[in-house]
Amino acid sequence: MMAEQAGGFELIMRDGVDPRTAPHKPPLPPRDYACWQEEGLLIERNVEVPMRDGIRILVDIYRPAEGAERDLPILLGWSPYGKHGLSDSLWPPSGVEKGWMSRFTAFEAPDPAFWCANGYAVVFADPRGAWLSEGDLRHNGIGEGEDCYDCIEFLARMEWSNGKVGMTGVSYLAAIQYLVASLRPPHLAAINPWEGFSDWYREFAYHGGIRETGFVPRGSDNLRFSLNRTEDTNANVLAHPLYDDYWRSKEIDLEAIEVPAYVVASWSDHGLHTRGTIEAFRRISSDRKWLEVHGQKKWAHFYKPSSKAKQKAFFDHFLKGEGSGVGEWPPVLLEVRESAHVRHTRAEEEWPLARTEYRPLYLDAASGSLSAAPAGSAASVAYDPCDEAGEAVFDHRFAKDTELTGYMKLKLWVEAIGADDMDLFVAIQKLDADGKPVGFHFYAFYDNGPVALGWLRASHRELDAEKSTPWQPVHTHVREQRLEPGEIVPVEIEIWPSSTLFRKGETLRVVVKGMDIYRDALPNLPFARHEDLRNGGRHVIHTGGRFDSHLLVPVVPPRS
Repeated sequence: MMAEQAGGFELIMRDGVDPRTAPHKPPLPPRDYACWQEEGLLIERNVEVPMRDGIRILVDIYRPAEGAERDLPILLGWSPYGKHGLSDSLWPPSGVEKGWMSRFTAFEAPDPAFWCANGYAVVFADPRGAWLSEGDLRHNGIGEGEDCYDCIEFLARMEWSNGKVGMTGVSYLAAIQYLVASLRPPHLAAINPWEGFSDWYREFAYHGGIRETGFVPRGSDNLRFSLNRTEDTNANVLAHPLYDDYWRSKEIDLEAIEVPAYVVASWSDHGLHTRGTIEAFRRISSDRKWLEVHGQKKWAHFYKPSSKAKQKAFFDHFLKGEGSGVGEWPPVLLEVRESAHVRHTRAEEEWPLARTEYRPLYLDAASGSLSAAPAGSAASVAYDPCDEAGEAVFDHRFAKDTELTGYMKLKLWVEAIGADDMDLFVAIQKLDADGKPVGFHFYAFYDNGPVALGWLRASHRELDAEKSTPWQPVHTHVREQRLEPGEIVPVEIEIWPSSTLFRKGETLRVVVKGMDIYRDALPNLPFARHEDLRNGGRHVIHTGGRFDSHLLVPVVPPRS
């Protein structure tokens, strides 16, 4: 481990691991340039692309074997996961069906067999410092954005290119699109971020100020294969528990994005991409932008034939100049969920929905209920935050069909007995008319997940007055406010956005706990965890009387 000065903080770097030793990857091809034809594709491996400082990165280029020299638009997939890591399948629980992707497909990237057959070139890049590319690997930030900019401009000048470059892909391949689009490379013609967080601190590393300990270390290990040095993301996360210059170095000027954008998010990626993808759509300045939010498994949704058809229509319009009906798309397309497998799609004009009615449901600790009227008498409920069985539960049974689409906020009056801090985990759940749990797709693999999740470390309760709204609290995370013995404080917990229809007789349940509420992951699959906790003693939630603990819900009435 080593550190270097970067923008007012010590950036922790580490020596790269021999790229040839990467587990679960195909054999690493040699460094030499090669060109061949295979299954209708003209493939160039290890094309050198110079960066502005002279460093050379390597890209693989796929073109249709017939017509490879004609004017082709380009789709760029940019990630550090290895351009050689090709496969025609993903983990079986992902829901990606046989035939949806070819064996030429890089992880979370566009499928060259599909796109080349439709008159595109596809490029996969190994960024600076990744695998056999030169230099040190930096995990996003302005430097990686500038490298992606240089790659776009180099590709646009290829003699077979029509000068228009688009970007598509999931997760890392989405997040880099925000970064480079904010720099406005002249030949970037359209972006299609498909589920990518945009706030490094709040969505990736620290949920409500509570460090994420499952996905972040795993993701950091995926960045270690290099001939040189790589940024040690997990070590940097540990070194920066508060929002400081390190996190500011990862900020994205989303408002600077003006390129056409087809943004796709899901309700099912709480703990990683849901919040940031939707926030990116809200903030980008393009007057040609579309948002689609679904409730499905993210990789399956990206590769399913109907989704690829929409991607093709979007890029045909902006990279080929072909009329494809994109101008008739609604600005927003939502899936309103009843369960993991029952969903209804609806077009909307904006996000958040202008007709939303925010209504408080007040917690009553005496009855374990949520009601439209405040509880008259003060009451409290306590639980052991270190016991897996310890929790507080509040239920609201709907008297009529009610759609909740948008942002929820849980305000609690809390007290810690025997501790000076408390980690609060919140799940919004659905029960059917018989009181049985209703599951939703969750974290790419599961169908027994929640309606929505929220988190907050009580010492991080300070709100950012400029960014917060009555329905979406935003916390500063720049200092801690520990609890005094006997102190009862209000906290406002952001619940990530969701869309769910509750039928008459069905129940909304709020669960508050001192640890992860969803803990059962399948072996060897990525999963969000929070195991670096501060809990101790007893957590107490106060309701009624002067304690206006409540869940603010976004009720969406039918259109008149």
